[in-house]
Amino acid sequence: MPIDYRAVGLKVGLEIHVQLNTGRKLFCNCLPIVRNDEPPHFRVVRRLRPSMSELGEVDPAAIWEFRKHRTFVYEGYYDTTCLVELDEEPPHDPDPESLEVALAVAMMFNAKIFDEVYVMRKTVIDGSNTSGFQRTMLIAHDGLAKFFDYKVPIQTIALEEDAARKIEERGGDTVVYRLDRLGIPLIEISTGILTYNPQEVMEVAYYIGHSIKMTGKAKRGLGTVRQDVNVSIEGGAKTEIKGVPDLSLIPKVIEYEVQRQLNLLAIRDELIRRGGVREDWFVKDFVDVTDIFSSTKSNLIRKVLEGGGKVVAIKTPGLKGILGKEVQPNRRFGTELADRVKVWTSLSGLIHSDELPGYGITAEEVSKVSSRLGVDSFILLAGTSDRDLVDAVDVIIDRIREALHGVPEETRAANPDGTTRFMRPRPGAARMYPETDLRPIRITEEMLARARALIPEPIESRVSRYVGYGMSRELAMQVIKSPPFYDLIDYLIGEFQGRVPATLIANTVVNTMKSLQRDGVDVSVITEDHLKAIFNEYAQGVITKEAIPDIIAAWSKEPDKPIDDVINRLGLRRMNPEEVRKYVMERAPKLGINDKNKLMNALMKELRGKADPSDIMRAIDEYLKNSQKDKVA
Repeated sequence: MPIDYRAVGLKVGLEIHVQLNTGRKLFCNCLPIVRNDEPPHFRVVRRLRPSMSELGEVDPAAIWEFRKHRTFVYEGYYDTTCLVELDEEPPHDPDPESLEVALAVAMMFNAKIFDEVYVMRKTVIDGSNTSGFQRTMLIAHDGLAKFFDYKVPIQTIALEEDAARKIEERGGDTVVYRLDRLGIPLIEISTGILTYNPQEVMEVAYYIGHSIKMTGKAKRGLGTVRQDVNVSIEGGAKTEIKGVPDLSLIPKVIEYEVQRQLNLLAIRDELIRRGGVREDWFVKDFVDVTDIFSSTKSNLIRKVLEGGGKVVAIKTPGLKGILGKEVQPNRRFGTELADRVKVWTSLSGLIHSDELPGYGITAEEVSKVSSRLGVDSFILLAGTSDRDLVDAVDVIIDRIREALHGVPEETRAANPDGTTRFMRPRPGAARMYPETDLRPIRITEEMLARARALIPEPIESRVSRYVGYGMSRELAMQVIKSPPFYDLIDYLIGEFQGRVPATLIANTVVNTMKSLQRDGVDVSVITEDHLKAIFNEYAQGVITKEAIPDIIAAWSKEPDKPIDDVINRLGLRRMNPEEVRKYVMERAPKLGINDKNKLMNALMKELRGKADPSDIMRAIDEYLKNSQKDKVA
């Protein structure tokens, strides 16, 4: 049944992160380049620890990460990694170019720019920053972005350094990061509360990211734009979903999070109906049940026992049928508990009584565990580390106690199918504090003037301009949503104004080229000069518009050939009207077709790309008219 988002009180906030394409990193002079397959030049190993803020507080998310006892391996390159990235040298003054781009974005979104900008440290000890914090600068606040019918409150605009990128995890306690991305300038746009539906939120996210790209100062390609989505409903809790990898996934992520919160609220209500299940029913203790599984046929359990491990059980009174309740597609309340275990320990998860018998565990074994515990609802953990087992019990009981109150505030990560998994607790106010190695930056009129020059034409204005050229609104939006091409299209429209329809230029660049690429044509070799040559031939009447796809496809195989050679080899030089007339008059009687549309289709198949359809139609009209006269005579 579809969700009524207005009825459930959906509130969404967006955080859009866009990498900038500037000449240096934000706090050093290293090149802002991300490698793909090139092996690193060096590696260093670190452990990170949380520290108190100036208020004497420690961020809860930092404590959570620290208790995982992880070791971090950092890989770097000599030309994109220096002592700043390694936290062995103080940061340099922020990159002026990046700051000007951020100011331009603030003006685009009508935000209030701060007179002075302070570099702050934001505690992050998941290993993605060698220093244990991310440097960020608040540039502006309290803005309002307008995109067609959307009015989007902009809470803050920040300029920050991007984090290192995770390469792999080894055994759960060692994480490998690559330092080439660390320090690349990143603009973060945080919106206020949005009450649009999920599809509309996706469109808003697109318009925000696209507006920044239109400055010409944003990187393009996979991973250069990332979205975080904050979701809450009436009676639920604010949940931050990190790293939504693709815009098209945003509606599904919101839908599934709303579904999750509604189901968690239903679980809370069911527990109340069962007679008031209380927190003190759930004790951070376990019962060793290893002996029950001494002869088990469960491969999962036997593997642990053969490695010297044990099996323990946790009592979960009153949760029969709850542990197996689905909260998101293919994810149950038991999965919520397992997520905590996976994040906190090296254990691969848990087994709960609602899914037993199963996993090779028999009904007899289930009965024995239930009898020993004195309850019909329980959780099994199997592991070789006592510390992991104790920690797993702690986080499971904590999560169950949270369920008695509804939806916990937490940070979650997006899965590829739009569902989410637990990542860490929500950060607190103690997370942010001033950077002591850098002085404040006063925003001057000169800086604002340079930033103003970077402000692009608004999206709505550009669409209106394209429609004024004769494009349909749908085609104009296609151009807008094709960032690599709209500047090229603008250039070609200006170059051939009055000689080549803007619609033909736009369709060729955003549709024909894309269609050819899907068919395996390497359109990447077709440059601006190739397209200019093609449209010049069209403007002079040398080729028809129908010939353009064939010319592009053939030219992609021999991009250094002159266009005349390509046209001649394909036989696609346009026939003049008299040549078309002569062909039709000779060919039509042989086809024996008297229906105008059918005759047109037959002749178009023969002359496609060689003759203009209007010339063919005129010749057909003349032929049919003459034929009618002959019949009358």
